[in-house]
Formats: sequence, C-alpha cells, structure tokens
Amino acid sequence: MKKKQVILLHLLYWLFFIYYQFRFAFVPKESDAELQSYILSYSFLFVNLLTFYANYFILMPWVYKKQKLYAIIGGIVGIFLFFSLLRYSIEEVLFPIFLGFRNYHEKTTLVYYFYDNVFFGYTTIFVATLIWLLNNALNTEREKRRLIEENKNSQLQALKTQINPHFIFNTLNNIYSLVYQNSDKALPAIEELGQLLRYSTKDLEKDFITLDKEIGYLDSLIALEKLRIKNPELLNVEKKLSHPKLNISPMLLVPFVENAFKHGDFRNKGFDMKISDNNKILHFYLLNFKKEKMKDSVSGIGIENVRKRLEILYPKKYELNMIETETNFTVDLKIDLKNEEN
Repeated sequence: MKKKQVILLHLLYWLFFIYYQFRFAFVPKESDAELQSYILSYSFLFVNLLTFYANYFILMPWVYKKQKLYAIIGGIVGIFLFFSLLRYSIEEVLFPIFLGFRNYHEKTTLVYYFYDNVFFGYTTIFVATLIWLLNNALNTEREKRRLIEENKNSQLQALKTQINPHFIFNTLNNIYSLVYQNSDKALPAIEELGQLLRYSTKDLEKDFITLDKEIGYLDSLIALEKLRIKNPELLNVEKKLSHPKLNISPMLLVPFVENAFKHGDFRNKGFDMKISDNNKILHFYLLNFKKEKMKDSVSGIGIENVRKRLEILYPKKYELNMIETETNFTVDLKIDLKNEEN
C-alpha cells in the first residue's frame, strides 16, 4: 500500500471518530456539566489517539516479529490495559486534582473500570490493527514481487552470460584451425569476431535490443562460419522483416545457429533459415542436417537456456517446436512481439 493511501485511511478514520464523538456527546442542560462533557470528549479523543499509534507503531510490529501465541495474547491484553490505565490516569486521577471532577464514580474498582473500557477501546484498537495488517500484507506482496523480479533479472543475466562464452569458445576454435592451416581466411575471421564481440559487449547487458540488431548477430555469425565451409552457397538464408525495430531479448536466436554449425553436416549440405515478422509475430525457422553417426542429441546448454529465457520473458506468448530425427534437426520458433516496438 502506498504511503498516501495509508495516510488517507488514517484521516478518514479520525474524521469519522471526531464527528461521531462530538456529534453524539452527552450535552446536559447545566453549563458546568456541558463543559465537563466536552472536556471528557477531548480526553477520550487524546487517549484513543495515543492508543491507536502505540498499537500501530509499537505493538503490532513487535507481535508480527515474534509470531508467537504468547505475544498475541500478551499484546491484546497489554493494549487494552494501556488504553484503560491511560484513560484512568487522566480522567480519574488528574482531573479530580486539577479540575475538580471525574468521569466514573469514585468507588469504581479498577477491575470494573478495565472491563468497561474494553468496550470503549476495542474500535480504535481493531481499526489500528486492521490498517496495519492490510498495509503490511500489501507491502509484503510488493516486496515479494520486487524480489521475484530481481531474481528473474539475475537469472536472465546469468543465462545470457552462459550463452556468450560458449559462442566465443566455438569461434576461437574455428579461428585456431584457420591459423594452423595458414589460411588467408584467418584475418577476415578475426575481424568478424571482433565485430561480434563489439555487438555482444555493447548489447548483451541490455534487457532488449531491436530485432534488426539480433539479426545482425546472425549475419555476422554466418559470415564468420562461411569462411571455413567449402560450400558456403549451401547456406540458404531468407529474411522478410517488416518491423525491424521490434524489441527482443538479445541472444535468443543466436544459440540455434551456433547449434546448427556445431552439430551440422556442411561437407555437401547446408541449412535453411527463414526469418519473418508478419503481424509482429517473429517466426524463426531453421533446418540443418546432422553429422553422420552422431549419437548425442543436438540440443545442448545453449538451447536449454533459450527455453528458460523464453518462459521467463514471453510466458504464453511463444511457441517453440524442435524436431530431431536421425538425419536432421529443425527449430520452429514463434514469438508474439506485439507492443514491443520502440
């Protein structure tokens, strides 16, 4: 509950209390008795104010922290004793000394006084308790949502950092092979890697990037991999983007392409990749052929991380189908990116 809403609840209660107290205060005909009645009304208001905020700021936080039966029972008895003794000290001790009158008959016992004041004090004590519990429950829920959000953000960041080193490791292995072979493709490969690293270091920490930047990752990655493939023309890429400025979480599509190059057969085969965003629904399709005699599943850590990120970022807004056969692996991903445009 927001601070302004809490203050408003307090004000509404005290406005009602003051109206009720002075509207229905006993007003006898004699002027002295009338004055005494209003003085008692003010003292009653003062006692209720002190009891309300003693309960709200001191007792309720203590009882909630303890969360023990003895604390609850002791708190209830204690706050009613506080109300009764405070009122008794003012109206039955100080008033007779300084003003010459009291509220109750002088022979009234403390036991009866306490019993009678349970009725007069329960409303203020109940309302103070209710407002505190309501405010605490809403604050607890808000704090819970904040912690969940922080945990979600931490988890997402962890997942993204898991993806990035995996990609770098694979790429460095490729460049190492090119250097070892004294290939003239080594320097262009290093340049492409540098460009990819600039992309990743700049955008990976962001929650979202534009769709055209994510596709730029793929273009650079494919260009880098083409340097080591004998038949790069077999890499079929088809892009139809009408909304390039749609927002998307970075490194969502890259792991699928990495996965294809890691496990794919590129000796005499390539892959088919299609990307479109009709009606602001991203459709990513990738078909690649598996290496012969490959026993392990194509899916790995990077793919599993993408699954987790999709579930966190796009719950009920995505559809991911992955089909693995003995010869090929297909990824068919759809993400609803409506309302994600800059």
